[in-house]
Amino acid sequence: MAGYSGITAGYLILGDKPCLVETGTSTSAPIVRDALAALGVGPDDLATVVVTHIHLDHAGGVGDIARFFPSAEVVVHEKGARHLADPTRLMASAKMVWGDRLDTLFGELAPTEASRIRALGDTGAIDLGAGRTLSSHYSPGHAKHHVGLIDSATGDLYVGDAAGVYLPETGDLRPATPPPDFDLRTALDSIALFSDLQPQRLLFSHYGPVDDVATTLERSAEELRVWVDLTKQAHTAGMDLDHAVAMVRDRTRERYAALRADPEIAEQFELLSGAPSNVAGILHWLGKENL
Repeated sequence: MAGYSGITAGYLILGDKPCLVETGTSTSAPIVRDALAALGVGPDDLATVVVTHIHLDHAGGVGDIARFFPSAEVVVHEKGARHLADPTRLMASAKMVWGDRLDTLFGELAPTEASRIRALGDTGAIDLGAGRTLSSHYSPGHAKHHVGLIDSATGDLYVGDAAGVYLPETGDLRPATPPPDFDLRTALDSIALFSDLQPQRLLFSHYGPVDDVATTLERSAEELRVWVDLTKQAHTAGMDLDHAVAMVRDRTRERYAALRADPEIAEQFELLSGAPSNVAGILHWLGKENL
């Protein structure tokens, strides 16, 4: 993504009915296709493509992957399904946020035939074959179209962005609270739901597997509270967005080794969980709370 490796994960579940969890961006789709081919999954072999939510770093490649793998069913929460069939509004919104950086960061989400899309409700299941399932659990807070996915055979839980952004180089964990959907209560409820599912591992879309489930989920909730508390202080003090971002960034800096590490790692961390996006999302939520 955006020229970085090790920044956005797609996970292949091999079995009777191979399943790809997350596609990454449109610009990454050829890399994903070639990686699947190297693992023995050809154009007609992939049974399912499922995304945790429709943000472009997770689902931007859906249309391309659907074209590369014409037998695959595309699975998404019902609140995101129409945007995969007709990405016009989603891409217009992304253009407003990212401007000229959109093409470099994400590329263009191509439409997927509506007949190939299966929309999930708040719970659902994807058949992986031989009695194995990938169960979907609605987990908004980060986004209203977000689901977590747990593998019945392994206990692996695909957490999308609902547990934040994990950086394996430094072990940092930072929340992802972008506008317009962030809501603290539902975000904390989603983390509690993940804990109740008793997964064996957490598979972060950004980036990689984590074995220490309980500690990591506790930290996810703590990070959310820290960022919300600091943003509330800035909001109460009447700060505008720029000053609020500067204050929160300064007061959280020591929490993250990445920001004291190699400049490229720090830049990668900011791209995935930028302070401006996080603070803007929390301020948007605070505004709704105060209506």
